[in-house]
Order: sequence, then C-alpha cells, then structure tokens
Amino acid sequence: MSEQGIEQKYIKEAFDTNWVVPLGPNVNGFEKDLEAFVGQDKKVVALSAGTAAVHLALIGCGVGPGDEVCVQSFTFCASSHPIKYLGATPVFIDSEPDTWNMDPELLEQAILDRKAKTGKYPKAIVPVALYGMPYDCERIMAIGKKYGIPVIEDAAEGFGSRYKGQVLGTFGEYGVLSFNGNKMITTSGGGALICANEEQKNKIMWYATQAREAYPYYQHEAIGYNYRMSNICAGIGRGQMTIVNDHIAHHHHVQALYAELLKDIPGIHLHSAPNADYDSNYWLCTITIDPDVRIKGQENAYKETIKSAVGGAAGVIHQVDSPTTDCQPNENIEALRIYMLEQKIEARPLWKPMHKQPVYADCPAYVNGVSEALFKVGMCLPAGPMVTDEDVQYIVDQIKKAIIR
Repeated sequence: MSEQGIEQKYIKEAFDTNWVVPLGPNVNGFEKDLEAFVGQDKKVVALSAGTAAVHLALIGCGVGPGDEVCVQSFTFCASSHPIKYLGATPVFIDSEPDTWNMDPELLEQAILDRKAKTGKYPKAIVPVALYGMPYDCERIMAIGKKYGIPVIEDAAEGFGSRYKGQVLGTFGEYGVLSFNGNKMITTSGGGALICANEEQKNKIMWYATQAREAYPYYQHEAIGYNYRMSNICAGIGRGQMTIVNDHIAHHHHVQALYAELLKDIPGIHLHSAPNADYDSNYWLCTITIDPDVRIKGQENAYKETIKSAVGGAAGVIHQVDSPTTDCQPNENIEALRIYMLEQKIEARPLWKPMHKQPVYADCPAYVNGVSEALFKVGMCLPAGPMVTDEDVQYIVDQIKKAIIR
C-alpha cells in the first residue's frame, strides 16, 4: 500500500470509529512510531504544534515569570516566543560559524554573566537545529550539566538529524519536533515533545489536556492548555512515518546534487556539515553569496514595500511604510529572491536573528556577529520531497542566469 493509501486508511478509520477528536488510536500509534524512531527509551507526546512543544517543555523545566532562558538567536520565532508566554526573558546566544548554531563558548559566558548580574542561573537552554544541522550536542549538554541547567533541544527543523549517530532531541531534558506542512514529515500541522520517561510524559500530557484533576467533574488546580494532536492529523503522521527514511535520503541526495552543480560558480557557497559527527537531514539547502556578486535587477532591490505575504507566510501581515530595516539581507540576496520568484522558484532569506527583531529589543543578547553576517548573505533553496533532479538543475541554471558577469 502506498504512503497516501496508508494515510487514507488511518483517516477513514478515525471517521468510521468516530475518533474525530484530539486523542484516539492514531495519536497513540503515532507516538509509538515516534518513540521507536528516536530510540534511547524516550517517550513522546503528540501535540498540535512544535510551538506548543516548546511551551510545554519550558513549563516542564519550571520556567516562570522573572526567569531567564538562554536561547539560540539564529532561529524562527517559535523557539523564543513561548519564553515570553510564560513571563520569562529570552537571553539570546549567537552562533558559531561551522554549524550556524548556538556557540558553546558564548553560552557559557552568558550563563556566568547572567549569574553575576541577576544572582541566579538561567532556567533552561534552548539550542536549535537550524535547517536540520545538528548543534554541538556534546559541549552544550556538558555546559548544561556543569551549571545544573536543563537543555530543551529544538529539533523542529532537525527531525531525523543525528549527532554522532544519535537522533537529535534525545540528548537533553526534552526534545521538540515539528510536523508542519513544510517539515521532513507532516501531519498538516502538529508537533511532538520527546520526554525522558513515562512520568515526564504523563506530566506533559496533563498540561496538554487542560490540566484536569481526577474528579467526576472538571476540577482545575493549574493552568493547562488544549495542545493535543488530533486523531485525524495523527493518522496522516502514521502514514508519513512509513516513508520518513526515504524523505531523509532524498534530502541528502538533493544536498549532494546542489553541491555538485554549484561547486564551480564563483561567489556561491553551499553550507554543509563540518564533519562526520554532524549528520544533518538538510531540511533546507542553504547558500551564502559573496557581497560582490552582482545580480540582475539588483539596483531595484528594496525600492518598494511588500504588499502581500512572502516566503511561506500565512494569514494576516501588517503593511509597512518602509521597504528597509536596520538589519536585512544584502541587495544581491533580495534581487536573487525576486529573480527566482519570477522563474517560479521560491527561495527565501535565512532566519533573521531574534536579537535583531524589534519585539526583543530589550532582551539580553550575547553576540559575535556571526548570525547577522550570515543573514546578510544567505538564502534557502528548495529541497523538499517533491523536488526532482531536474528541478535542482533548473534552480542552479537560473542562479547562473541571474548573475551578471
């Protein structure tokens, strides 16, 4: 039976048995599939989003008002927003240049500085597997252990990535997964939290189901959340789990193909793992472009404000008065994005560092300039399961055509 056939089977069973709710056999089965995949005797709770998983992991670590949490700055906002949900303060940590992820040296400096300034250590550490690339698990976990600070691994982009052969999300106190529509596998929306043991799993599941007490009526003694995954979405996930290794292999293949086709283009550099310890899923393939590379239409970059959502954004966006900010990609990156879009190719800038986001202007940040420099010169290229070898060739051909010689 095909992947789609398996998904449809589980979804049909959900309707036939009237399990059209945020619990049920598919949710239980999906959690078991995930536990088998991540290994290390871990337990998994399926949730409505990866953001929900970050939020509940922070609660599980005891984060509350007035606390501080060390979090990678070079990431999507879902890594840091839940810290603010809890009345805590993100302490942003810049990246090291090889993996683009949390710099362990800066992390330790930040921990010691926060202790000196506030009288207490941060309550948690949140490294992120940016674009699927593993962080330095060994050093970050050692730092967390040294100061007694739990590590929440944000592996939302790194499902199936490994560090020294071990699946990301299984090193720390908790591991965050995402199954959004653009991730390695999808449940349309959804996420999961990897927990250390059954007791931890039950605590997280309790918070995810409105924190109800054991009475024959609804009794609440703590604030809970409606964060469980639906049985329908979990049915899709169970089907996706049958081909997850195929998806990972495909992303590796696309990365290798980009490497071969881009290697002789001056000024274009494909980001790759620094050594064999870092086994990235290459969720997205990313490039940096030297500032002196000239792109067709570059003279018109940032001349007009954006009128609609770009880069996969959904829902309502605020209109802006100026097309520029004080931290943005170089004109050649923006020109290439527009050129590629005209060729029906969606290419995106890298994540804008959180310490440069206006909403976090008052938060502490320990920076070395790496993430800001990468944001100015970096771009994400298509790499999903529907991207064919012919697509990659076309994408590279268009990059070549966009460059002015």
